[in-house]
Amino acid sequence: MSHSTSRTRILEELQETQVQHINLTKIQKEFEKRHLVICTLISICAFLFILCLCLLSSLVLIGKSQSADLKSTSNVIKSAKILDYHHHNNIKNQSTVDFNSINYDSDYDKNFNSIKKMSVNKVTSGIASKVLNLLSFRLPREIKPVHYDLFLAPDLKSNAFTGNVKIKIQVNASIPFIALHANKLNVTLTDLRKVDSDGTLRKIDVLQTFPYEKYEYFVIEPEKSLVAGDYEIKMEFDGRLDKRIVGFYSSTYFDERKNETRTIATSKFEPTYARQAFPSFDEPQMKAKFKISLAKPNDSEYIALSNMNETNSELKGNQTIVHFAESVPMSTYLTVFIVADFLHKEVTVDTKGIGEPFKLRCFSTPPQVEKLQFAVETAKKIIEYYIQYFGIPYPLPKLDMAAIPDFVSGAMETWGLVTYRETNLLFDENVSSTANKQRVATVLAHELAHMWFGNLVTMKWWNDLWLNEGFASYIEYKGITAALPEWKIMDQFILDDLHGVLNLDATPASHAIVQSVETPDQITEIFDTITYSKGASIIRMLEDFIGPKNFQLSVTNYLKKHQYENAITDDLLTQIDALESLKELNVKEIMATWTEQMGYPVLSVTRIASNEFKIEQKRFMTDNNNDPNVPESKFGYKWDVPVTYFTDKTSNVTRTWLNKNQKSITVKVDSDATWIKVNKDQIGYYRVNYDEEMWGSLTNGLVKNLEIMSTVDRAHLLNDAFSLADASQLPFSIPLNLTKFLANERSFVPWRVASSRLSSVKNLLYYTELYPQFRKYGESLVDSAVSGLSWNVDHTQYQENHFRTTILSLACSFGHKQALSNITSMFKKWLENPSQKPHPDLRSSVYYYGMQSIGTEEVWNKMWEIFIKEQDAQEKVKLMSALSAIQVPWILNRYLLYCWDEKYVRGQDYFQCVQQIASNRIGENIVWDYVRMKWPELVERFGINERYLGRLIPSITSRFSTETKLQEMKDFFAKYPEAGAGESARKQALAKVSNNIKWLANNKEGIEKWLNL
Repeated sequence: MSHSTSRTRILEELQETQVQHINLTKIQKEFEKRHLVICTLISICAFLFILCLCLLSSLVLIGKSQSADLKSTSNVIKSAKILDYHHHNNIKNQSTVDFNSINYDSDYDKNFNSIKKMSVNKVTSGIASKVLNLLSFRLPREIKPVHYDLFLAPDLKSNAFTGNVKIKIQVNASIPFIALHANKLNVTLTDLRKVDSDGTLRKIDVLQTFPYEKYEYFVIEPEKSLVAGDYEIKMEFDGRLDKRIVGFYSSTYFDERKNETRTIATSKFEPTYARQAFPSFDEPQMKAKFKISLAKPNDSEYIALSNMNETNSELKGNQTIVHFAESVPMSTYLTVFIVADFLHKEVTVDTKGIGEPFKLRCFSTPPQVEKLQFAVETAKKIIEYYIQYFGIPYPLPKLDMAAIPDFVSGAMETWGLVTYRETNLLFDENVSSTANKQRVATVLAHELAHMWFGNLVTMKWWNDLWLNEGFASYIEYKGITAALPEWKIMDQFILDDLHGVLNLDATPASHAIVQSVETPDQITEIFDTITYSKGASIIRMLEDFIGPKNFQLSVTNYLKKHQYENAITDDLLTQIDALESLKELNVKEIMATWTEQMGYPVLSVTRIASNEFKIEQKRFMTDNNNDPNVPESKFGYKWDVPVTYFTDKTSNVTRTWLNKNQKSITVKVDSDATWIKVNKDQIGYYRVNYDEEMWGSLTNGLVKNLEIMSTVDRAHLLNDAFSLADASQLPFSIPLNLTKFLANERSFVPWRVASSRLSSVKNLLYYTELYPQFRKYGESLVDSAVSGLSWNVDHTQYQENHFRTTILSLACSFGHKQALSNITSMFKKWLENPSQKPHPDLRSSVYYYGMQSIGTEEVWNKMWEIFIKEQDAQEKVKLMSALSAIQVPWILNRYLLYCWDEKYVRGQDYFQCVQQIASNRIGENIVWDYVRMKWPELVERFGINERYLGRLIPSITSRFSTETKLQEMKDFFAKYPEAGAGESARKQALAKVSNNIKWLANNKEGIEKWLNL
C-alpha cells in the first residue's frame, strides 16, 4: 500500500467519523428541541391551571364581599361620609373652583348627620339600566328646569375648566329618571334633593348615574320614581377648552405691543353645544333663569363678561370670582361666557321713553379697539330703531358686543352679550372696503333683531327655526335702512337673499321651511339657506300683501303675547289673522302653502287678447324630469300666489291672487300696452315666464329706456330669464339678447346679477370650443362700463363704489385688457412697496388678478410672508383669497398643506381657504383629490356634524360637468356613507353636477348659434 493510498483511506475514515458526529449532533439537538417543547407545554398547562384556581378564588371572594357589603350598609355609608368630606375639602382647596358659591344645606355640614346615602353617586356604564328604553333624542316633558346657579372656572394656561351647577327643576308627573344633556364633560359629583313644601331639602336615594353618549345625556336614575314636585340637582364637572371652536373654548391672538400670544376663553352654544360647557336641559323650550359666576385671572387686564351685568367680585387665591345678576328666562343656547383681556368703546342708548336708557359696549382685543367706532355708532342707531318699531323695551340692563379672534359662525345673538367674528364687527377705513363696511352693518342689524325675534320669543323646537332666522334676516334690512338710508339696502335683498335661495329651492335637494328634525346633526343641518333666505323672502312677501302697518302691528302683538316664552309658526299667523283689516284673508292658509312644502311656482303669462293676459302656475324645477324621490305635498305643489303687475302704459301696480285651487286667472290691461311686467320688484317668491314675443318687447323697451323699470325690476328680468333658460324653459337667445340693455346700465344691482349669470355660463363652457368666443363676448359687453369707471374712490359714493368693484371683478374674469393692465400695474407697485397698499375697494381685485396674471413662486412667497404677519382679519381674508389665484399646481398643493396648519390659518377660515383654491381652475381637481384622500382626517378634526364640513362638497364640485366626475362623487359618497350634517349638501352637489351635464347637452348648440349671429 502506497503512502498516498494510506493517506487517502485515513482521510476517508476521518470524513466518515465527522459525518457520524454531525448526525449524532443533529439527533441530539432534535431531541433537545422536542424536550423543550414538551416542557413548555407542561409549564403553560400548569400556569393555566393555577390561573383558573385564582379566578375561581376571586369569584368566591367577590361574592363574599358583595354579601358583606349588603350586610354592613352602615359601614359603607360611614366610609362614604369620610370620602365625601375629604372630596369636598379637596375641591375647596383648589383655587380654580368656587365651591362656596354652592349653598349646601344642612345635610352637607361637617358631621354629615342626616346623610342617608352616599352623595357622591358613582358613575356607571348604565348598560343594565331599566330606563334606557325610555330615552330618546328629545328630553321628557315631565321635567322642566326653573333656575340654574352656574359657576365656571377656565384655566387659560392648562386649557381646561371646572365648574359646578345647581339646577332647580319642576317634575309635573311621575318619572323614573332624570335625563339632562352633557357632552364632552366629566361629571364628578351628582346630588339630588326633593324640595318639600316648607322649603326643606330632602335627599333622594340614587341607584346610579351614567352618561349616555347616543343622546348626549347624563342620566340620574333614582331608586324610586320621582313624584310631582320641586327638586334640586347639584353637579360638579370638568372639561377641556382646546381643540374646538364650539361649546366653551379657548381662542388666541398675537399682541404686537407685548410681542406675545394671548389666550382668552369664550363660548358658542347654538344649536346644541351648551351641553359641552355645563350639564343642562339643552333644548330651546326649556327656558330658565340663570345666576352665573365666572373665575378670571387676577391679572387686572382680564375681565369676565356674561349675559347680565356684573354685581360683585371676590378674590379666591390666584383668581377673581365675578358674579352676575340673575337673568330673565332664556334658553340654554343663549347663555354666554367670556374671560379675556378685552378693551371696549361704549355709548348710551336713547330709548325715547320705551324702557330705561342703557349702556351699549363693544369689546375687542386691545390692538383692535379703535376699529370698534363704526360698530358702536351703527349699533346704537339700529337698536334705537328696533325699540321704536317693536314698541317693546330692550329687556336687559346692558348690551355688550365682542369681536372674537376664533369664531365658527358670522356672529351669535347671545342675549346681552353678542359675539362676532372679527371681520363682522371691526371696521378700519384704511383697510376695510365698502363691502366690508356693509357686512359689519348687516351682521349687526341681524343679531340685534334677534334680541326680540329669537331671544325674547324663541321657537319651541328647531322645526320652527325660521321664526328666529327668517325674521332676523328680513328685519335686518329695516334696521340698516333706518341707520344708513343712503345705502338703499333694500334694493340688495334680491342679491343677497332671494336669488341664491331660488336656485337651491328649485332642486330635489331642497326642503320645506318647517320640517321635522330630532338629532343634533339634523338640527345643525337646517341652519341653511332655506331657513334664513327663504324665510326672509316669504316674510318680505307677507309684509307686502298684508301691508307694512298690519305687519308691524301683528309682529308687536306676537312678541308681547309670547315674551319670555316659546312659540310656533301658528302663533305668529294667529296674530295676523286676528287683525280686523285682514278678515277677508286667511293668512294661515295662504302661508301654509309656502312654509309646509318645498319649492315655488313659475307663473306663465300668455297674451290671449290685446288687453288680456292668462296667468297659470306650475312648480319650477331646474330639471323638469320627474324625480321619484321628491316627497309628496298635500298642496300638490300649488301655491296661493299674490300677483302684482304693471305695464308700459301705467306704473301703478295692480294686485290680484292666483289661488292654489285655480287652474288660471285672467288679468286685463290697457289695450295698447306693449308689455306687462309681473311681480313688481320681485317681492313675490316666484319666477315669471312670458312668450318669446313678450320677452322681445321687454328687451326692446329696456334697450331704448332703462327708466321704464326700477333697478330691481331690471335685475329681476335678468335673473328669471337666465334661470328659465338654464332649466330649458326658454331658448338661451332670450337672456343673452336681454343683456344688451347693460350697455347703458350704471346701477350695480342689475350688473351683479349679470356678473353672476354670465360667469356661470362661462364656467360651464370652460372645457368647450365655445369658451374663447363667449369670453370675448363678455369682454365686449363690459367694455363701456370699464371705460366710464373712475379709479379714484370716494367713501361717500356708496352706490358707485359697489358698481366699481362689481365691474372690475367681472371685467378681469373675462380677460378685459384695459382692466387687467391697470390692475397688474397696481399689483407690481404694491409688491415693490407693500406699505403703499391700493385703496381697500380696489384691493381684492388687485391682489387676486395681479397674482393670477403675473404670479410666480417668488411673488407667491412674498405675499405669503405678508399674509403671515398681517393682524387685521379683513386684510387677511383678501390676501388669503389672492394666494389661491396662483396658476402653478404644486404651489396650490403646498398652500393646501399650509391651510391645514392652524399656526398659519385659523380653524374658522379653513373651509373658506379650501373653497378659494377650488375656485381656481388649476386648483379644482387638486382640491377634489385632496378632500377625498383626507376625508377621515377632516371628520376627525371638525366632526361629521359640522355643517361647514358638509357644505364643503357642493362648493368644490359646483363646476363639475362630466359623467366621470359625477361617478367619482357617487363613489366617494358610497365609500363614506355617513354624511352627518351634510346629508342635504350631498344631494345638492349631485343634483348640481347632474344639471350641469344636462345644461351642456341642452344649451351649448343654442349659445353657439347666438354667438355666431
